[in-house]
Amino acid sequence: MQPGLARKTGTPQDLALAEGDAAYDADDFVKATHAYKKAAKLDPKDPAPWVGLARIAIARTGVATDYASAPGNAAIVGAVNDLKKALKLDPNFAPAHIESGRALLMLGKAEEALLALRKATSLAVSDPEAHSALGIALLATGQGDEAVRELARASELDSNNAARLTNLGTALILRARTAEAIQAFERAIILAPDDPRVRSDLGTAYVAQHDLQRGLPHLRRAVQLAPDNASYHSNLGYALQLQADHAGAIAEYRKAIELDPKLGSAWTNLGTALAQTGQRDEARKAFERALKLDPTDPRPQANLQELAASADAGAGSADAAHR
Repeated sequence: MQPGLARKTGTPQDLALAEGDAAYDADDFVKATHAYKKAAKLDPKDPAPWVGLARIAIARTGVATDYASAPGNAAIVGAVNDLKKALKLDPNFAPAHIESGRALLMLGKAEEALLALRKATSLAVSDPEAHSALGIALLATGQGDEAVRELARASELDSNNAARLTNLGTALILRARTAEAIQAFERAIILAPDDPRVRSDLGTAYVAQHDLQRGLPHLRRAVQLAPDNASYHSNLGYALQLQADHAGAIAEYRKAIELDPKLGSAWTNLGTALAQTGQRDEARKAFERALKLDPTDPRPQANLQELAASADAGAGSADAAHR
């Protein structure tokens, strides 16, 4: 939850901000909009109402505040413009820099987000959201070690927030620090045992350590909690495939593809599972679909070449047998 914009001064303008904060936290965006606009009229020089209106615009999109989750989204572009108005009123208003950074991340503008969030952390050194958003921007720009430090700092400042720990765990996984990532995910599970993302991430981390016995229950639980999430089905399928449960893996990959036909990794994994069970024609079709979805992914092309090579070898053996 983002910190409120009211300053607890008791003025009419601040009371309007507090009303807006409460309505925003309750997802009553109509009431929140009215309150923030009232606050802006009462004090046109205060940047806080513009930040509140930007928060509402972002929340109304229903888009996750992840990197490049909404490139070109008109509502988020509008929120960035509102935040520019706030920063014209006060260039050192930290909440405006934080929200601007988060919005720019969603638009996929990592470098611009990075500038805004570095400024935010310099102005609000104890704000966990500032450090968390900065960590995500650093990940998006390939600065993994610094990202881990910022996400760890966010978790320290907001130690009861499972999402902070999950983000930290993800960054650690990307740095091949799997054991530390598992520790972060395990702490997150205690705080949010029914969060499917945490379950799937923890299960995937255990699988990365070749610990299927610990990983599979978390991956199964993630699918139970969020049966419509394609990635969770695909992750479970991969673990089942490693366990040599090819039928189970194929079923999970097909479910993932049913939910998200554009999930290239699921098509690639489906192809490998089909090839392992001798279903070569179906495997080839899966690899071709994966390659069409992402021509830059080397895996489906390599698998197609391997299929072709094994077919040629098989044909050669058959010819030799008939001589």
